[in-house]
Amino acid sequence: MIKRTLYFGNPAYLGKREDQLLIRLAQVEKNPQLPPSFKKEAETTIPIEDIGVVILDHQQITITHGLMDALLGNNVALITCNASHHPVGLMLNLAGNQLQSAKFQAQVEASLPLKKQLWQQTIVAKITNQAYLLRRNGHEVGNMMAWAEQVRSGDPDNLEARAAVYYWKKLMHQVPGFIREREGIPPNNLLNYGYAILRAIIARNLVASGLMPTLGIFHRNQYNHYCLADDIMEPFRPFVDEAVLGIMRQGEDISELSASVKKQLLAIPTLDIYLDHQKSPLMVGAQRCTASLARCFEGKSRKILYPEFL
Repeated sequence: MIKRTLYFGNPAYLGKREDQLLIRLAQVEKNPQLPPSFKKEAETTIPIEDIGVVILDHQQITITHGLMDALLGNNVALITCNASHHPVGLMLNLAGNQLQSAKFQAQVEASLPLKKQLWQQTIVAKITNQAYLLRRNGHEVGNMMAWAEQVRSGDPDNLEARAAVYYWKKLMHQVPGFIREREGIPPNNLLNYGYAILRAIIARNLVASGLMPTLGIFHRNQYNHYCLADDIMEPFRPFVDEAVLGIMRQGEDISELSASVKKQLLAIPTLDIYLDHQKSPLMVGAQRCTASLARCFEGKSRKILYPEFL
């Protein structure tokens, strides 16, 4: 089942009623004298078990602790945005798997050679997916495929970076002066937003697979609480890139994150991907991916199931 992604961009009260997320319009909270008929129409409930990601994008949203507890208890990723509408916070369940302690231990004890091999697989998958996206858009990818084949354990030659330079130059050739950086010119803003949603999906599924999102296989920033999510999301990024390209080709104004743009980016969890030649929505595929990573840490497998274009 595909879990729902909920976006709240207006003032609202979010609470819990039994096992439902209760959504109440702000004017109901501010005007208790409103007639009962209006109050009834202004309230909506959604089963918490159907939710995967919640995005809070307004400074006047009120959320109860009871709801937060219920959301996290159902392994929902809770994202908060700042006044500029950029995602800045991510809250996850700390106990998302019954065998979490044993899986944590296997992850902590993973050998350096294993982590280097897993990173090699990650970069090969990322470059390969970047190459397929470029090919779909009419670009030469012989060099990209050659680099993917040359990636060694741990990627000591940093072929990931070499491929990235070529990839962004070709993919965004229609945007003069484009450089992929967080504070760069559009469509960096769209990419940032899309990647934030993707990161939340991966982090949520890592927790569900009993893994610790903080302990990465390559990323090691001491100030980053989601190093492993940043590792595992790499091969998924081209799917977000393709979604952003589609928005640009529709003639959307990408100078800012409009409601229309956000709506399309919020569909990222439902994008079609292939894992082991099986088609599935991205959110479902991400769960299979993180479960395969857990098996690698436990010594039950040597391969991560990463998404691919077909």
